[in-house]
Amino acid sequence: MVDLSRGKDGVLPNQHLEKAIVDEIITAAGDDIPASNIQPASLDLRLGDVAHRIQCSFLPGQHTVDERLRELGKYEVDLTGPDGAVLEVGLPYVIPLMERLHLPHNMRARANPKSSTGRADVFTRVITDRGPRFDDIQLGYAGRLYLEVVPLSFPIRVRKGLTLNQLRLSVGEAALSDADIRAEHAKSPLLSVGGKPVQASKLQLSSGLFLGLNLRGSKKGRGVGWRARSSAPLLDLRRPGASDPSLFWDRVNREEGDRIILQPNSFYLLMSHEAVTIPPHLASEMAAYDPTSGELRTHYAGFFDPGFGYNPEHPRTGSTAALEVRAHDVAFMIEHRQPVCKLTFERMMEPPTMLYGEGGLGSNYQGQTETLGKHFKIDRGESAPVPTATKHAADLESEQLAFTGDE
Repeated sequence: MVDLSRGKDGVLPNQHLEKAIVDEIITAAGDDIPASNIQPASLDLRLGDVAHRIQCSFLPGQHTVDERLRELGKYEVDLTGPDGAVLEVGLPYVIPLMERLHLPHNMRARANPKSSTGRADVFTRVITDRGPRFDDIQLGYAGRLYLEVVPLSFPIRVRKGLTLNQLRLSVGEAALSDADIRAEHAKSPLLSVGGKPVQASKLQLSSGLFLGLNLRGSKKGRGVGWRARSSAPLLDLRRPGASDPSLFWDRVNREEGDRIILQPNSFYLLMSHEAVTIPPHLASEMAAYDPTSGELRTHYAGFFDPGFGYNPEHPRTGSTAALEVRAHDVAFMIEHRQPVCKLTFERMMEPPTMLYGEGGLGSNYQGQTETLGKHFKIDRGESAPVPTATKHAADLESEQLAFTGDE
């Protein structure tokens, strides 16, 4: 078993995830788990053989998920063919995942959509047998994992083995308090603007650290984000970099006063005002927005692995975060630097042996200045991400000032 005898609390890093696979805490029936699916603090989860089109979403209560599927399932869609299958907009599906869990009594798990899933406006959440909540997996759980999938803007093509979600394992008390977050920021900045740490007095904390919007955009006039188009074509999630963004998205430009008006039930991709740095000894998650603060919801993609925006030579740089935003019921005005999402932080059990953004990991969003996900063609001459680690702090400071204004 994974060595937890030393009593360390925290999120399991990649080297412990590897041990968890060897020790069959995480298994995949009749199949090996690819090493490439292991991230610094999470594991990519793979779709299984079939998608169950269901009548409605559900929590299993005192039942297994399979029992609920027999009750609520309408038909099945085969995902094993070379072309996979199409999942239609607005319809809920449940897909058994290839991975299974056999957690020790003191280990819990949490799931979240991958960033590219959220940026494609695909709503997902993990369900477990007799589980009382989505995405939270109880201490000592042993059993299958199932993924609810609802495409909200575009019909999508998926197939067996595709990864839409990630899993994070933890032991004991890993969460940082607001006082802990302040202390971490004082040692090495978690948020910065223009290469300068956000002043301690300007941090907004409430069970996590708030991020604001960048609605000034770029001096190159590329707008401040994107809005999903209605009646868009099929989005093939099997093919990174293959889709023309003009068929799926409209540019969003700021209005006078550095603001925009969100249209009801439209999906937007925007960028954070602040740059984020996750050091090797921490992991982070973007928490759901407090609905009492406005008529909108932000984020589907949640995990920020150790190393996001991190450069040990220039610790004040960071990477801006892409924010997925949808207004509900009524049009809603948002303004530059308005807080719209919150980062929570957890301690790592120990620093991972690989970091987000390092070569070979497929870290698509390190140093990002573009909100579009990896499935879309990006004009590399204008808006491609530039890895933070390759930039001198002074260079990044001038670029950030152009994008966001000074602090």
